[in-house]
Amino acid sequence: MLYSKITTQIEGLAAHTLSKERQATLQPLIDFIQSKIDQKANINLNFICTHNSRRSHLSQVWAQTMAAYYKIDRVACYSAGTEATALFPVAAKTLEHTGFHIQTIAAGSNPVYSIKYGENASPIIGFSKTIEAPFNPSSEFAAIMTCSSADQGCPVLLGAEKRIPLTYEDPKAFDHTPQQMEKYQERSLQIATEMKYVFANLNNH
Repeated sequence: MLYSKITTQIEGLAAHTLSKERQATLQPLIDFIQSKIDQKANINLNFICTHNSRRSHLSQVWAQTMAAYYKIDRVACYSAGTEATALFPVAAKTLEHTGFHIQTIAAGSNPVYSIKYGENASPIIGFSKTIEAPFNPSSEFAAIMTCSSADQGCPVLLGAEKRIPLTYEDPKAFDHTPQQMEKYQERSLQIATEMKYVFANLNNH
């Protein structure tokens, strides 16, 4: 069971309004997950951006949440960067406003967060890490590139079964401006809507 505030948020997302162009961009991710469902195989999704601080975390959390919402089993979502920095606090706060329960497990320059979408759900562990970090899968995963600079900066992703470009504009451009929270929320809901579209279009045998 998801927290009720998150369920209400998901039910309000208009995934059917996505443009045909964006639906086409999302189709390779749908195809990858569907092929794994058909094979009754584990579904490993690693969302990658340059610093693993904003878009990749939002994507990881929403994808894992949508898998739970649509009862798609064997989904494990990860995130990584071409370099490690920290999960930006405003990204965590944005998720908290949406209904996620977030606790700081370890403080420091690269804090570790527990992010829960449901009372009995396993927490998503959020912190910044590189693609090679042992926390992430080393093979049999889809690498979903959430920013164009990471896509261009990673010509080869060892172990990735499939590479899927799915880029988002960086809300970092609005850091320390009056529009900061609004823009982070906007990006989070865009990602949530697209992940809803992906998981709603799966045939779960």
